[in-house]
Amino acid sequence: MTTMPSPPSSADLSVQTDRRLTPDQKIYVAGHRGLAGSAFWRALQQRGFGNLVGAPSAELDLRDRAATMDFVSAQRPDVMVVAAAKVGGILANDRYPAEFLSDNLRIQVNLMDAAREFGVGRLLFLGSSCIYPKFAEQPIAESALLTGALEPTNDAYAIAKIAGILQVQSIRKQYGLPYISAMPTNLYGPGDNFDATNSHVLPALIRRFHEARLTGADQVTIWGSGTPRREFLHVDDLASALVFLLEHYDSPEPINVGTGIDVTIRELAETIADVVGWEGRLAFDTSKPDGTPRKLLDVSRLRGLGWAPSLSLRDGVESTYRWFTRNLDTVRIEDGLVGLPR
Repeated sequence: MTTMPSPPSSADLSVQTDRRLTPDQKIYVAGHRGLAGSAFWRALQQRGFGNLVGAPSAELDLRDRAATMDFVSAQRPDVMVVAAAKVGGILANDRYPAEFLSDNLRIQVNLMDAAREFGVGRLLFLGSSCIYPKFAEQPIAESALLTGALEPTNDAYAIAKIAGILQVQSIRKQYGLPYISAMPTNLYGPGDNFDATNSHVLPALIRRFHEARLTGADQVTIWGSGTPRREFLHVDDLASALVFLLEHYDSPEPINVGTGIDVTIRELAETIADVVGWEGRLAFDTSKPDGTPRKLLDVSRLRGLGWAPSLSLRDGVESTYRWFTRNLDTVRIEDGLVGLPR
């Protein structure tokens, strides 16, 4: 396996800087209609930033190198956030590994090459906690990267994200540009994908319990045993962290973004059912894969820099369900928008 460039010394692992974003800067958010990108866009608008650039996938296919180069050349942003990616849950990753590898590699290579070629001064690449080994020591520190085998159900996606980290580090090493990468834990919130089969566990459960309450179903089946432990971060907290990192972090090392708290899938399901108001029985389908037994990030470096999340899991689920019920006519299903039962 290809090894990463030599890591920085321990003194450089949490390099704090002061690169305050200013309203006159042009900021390009790649993936500005996705879960993470839209949250970051909202956060910038709330802070008074108006010079924002985004292009929906229908207008710009980031897998197309020439089109991506032309777009970045024309826009010449000062800052780029790479939040565009092909994403999905365990089933989607397991079924379509070729697309998850190919699409994500092309998207991030095209964007970062364009950023370097056309003078983007600051870039943040958004990765994923799935980059870490399946059986990494918990909580998972950034130093665990490439120390063991990946979870096989999403290894293609993970390899693509690892390549993105390496590209950031290589650009820093060769060109001296202050590009950084952040590894968020499992995300949820407004704008999530609520597809019944290809979404992540939290939005999938919101939809299932909502429909079970409407139909009067007395049982909901959940994939897996319910025992794996997962950490969840609301996208509004992620957006806050990304602004913070762009302004205060400068190191080749990726940095974890999370809450530092995890729950079992059963506990998550019970919380969502309670929020939705469904009182039936949970059934666990153990024929479906569990994935990694536990995935909790060590967020001590980010905490040490001065950032912490503001939303508890229950508060975040409640706000997400309120958003879901208010937007049933236009919630996202895989790559489209579909109305759901009220």
